[in-house]
Amino acid sequence: MKRFVAVAAVSLLALTACGESSSPAVPGVPGGESPKSDVLAKAPVATAAEILPGSTMEKIKQRGELLVGGSLDAPLLSQQNPATGEVEGFDAAMGRALAKYILGEPKVKIVNSASETREALLANGTVDVVFQTYTITEERAKQVAFAGPYYTSGLTIAVKKGTTGIAKPEDLNGKKVLAGANTPAIPAIKKLAPQAEIITFGSDPECVQALKQDRGVAYVQDETILIADAKKDPSLEIVTKPFTVDPYGIGLKHGDDAFKTFTNAWLKKLQDAGVWQEIWKTSIGTVVTGEAPQPPQIGSVPGS
Repeated sequence: MKRFVAVAAVSLLALTACGESSSPAVPGVPGGESPKSDVLAKAPVATAAEILPGSTMEKIKQRGELLVGGSLDAPLLSQQNPATGEVEGFDAAMGRALAKYILGEPKVKIVNSASETREALLANGTVDVVFQTYTITEERAKQVAFAGPYYTSGLTIAVKKGTTGIAKPEDLNGKKVLAGANTPAIPAIKKLAPQAEIITFGSDPECVQALKQDRGVAYVQDETILIADAKKDPSLEIVTKPFTVDPYGIGLKHGDDAFKTFTNAWLKKLQDAGVWQEIWKTSIGTVVTGEAPQPPQIGSVPGS
C-alpha cells in the first residue's frame, strides 16, 4: 500500500472504470512516442516466431500501427497534452509498450472511445485493443476478451472542500450524486446508497464541473483520477477511502484466444523487466508517493 501526497491521505488500490468521453468515436489521434518514451527503452519486443501467421498480431504488424481504444481526457491515465498533441498517462504508455512488442516501435493511433461503445469498437475491428480503465466483469467477458488484469483500482468520493456530512458511501442516501455514465460507480452507489439520486456525465471533466456547479453534492470516481483532479483544483476534497476493488483488463475482441495469450505473455514480460513499474512512476507515481505497487496476478479474477 502507498501513501498519497497531501491531496488525500488514503491508500492506493490503483484505478477503476471511470467515465470516459461519451462523444462518439472520432478519427484516431496519433499516440506516438511521448516525451517520456525513454521509459520504453527496455520494453520487450516479440520474436518473429511469436507473431503467428494469420493472427491479429501479424495483421497489426503489417498495418504498421496499433489501434487503441482509449480516452483523451483522463488525468494520469490517458490525456492529450494540449501543447504537444501527444496522449500521456499510464494507459497511454501501456498501449505504446504493446505496440513496441508487436511492431518494434511504440507506434499507436488512439481512437477516442466511450464507455458505451468499447465493445462495439472491438467487435467491428475499429480498434485492436482497449486501454481505458476497463474493469473486468463476468458480464462484460461475455462480449469481449480480457487480458490481464494489469491494474487494480477502487472507487472513492470527492466533494467540494468544506462539504460536511459525507464520510462513507451510505451518507450519499437522499443526495444528488455524480458518476460517469456506464461505469461501476453506478451499481456501487445503488447498492450502498439506494436512496441517492444519480446524475451521470460522459467524462471526468464534466463530472468535476457539475460538482463545482453544485449539480450534485458528491462525485464517485476512481481514486487515482480524483487525486489528480484534486491536485489540479484545490476546491475539491476526497473524503473516503476506496470502498470497491476493481481489476482493470485489456479489452480484446471476443474469441481471439491467440491474441489474448500473446498479450498476457507480453504483460508478464513487461512486469518482469521492470517497465510496468517505470510506466507507473512516470504517470500515477508523479502524484502518489512511494514505490510502484505490486501488479495484480494475470488471470486472477473471473472474466480474465
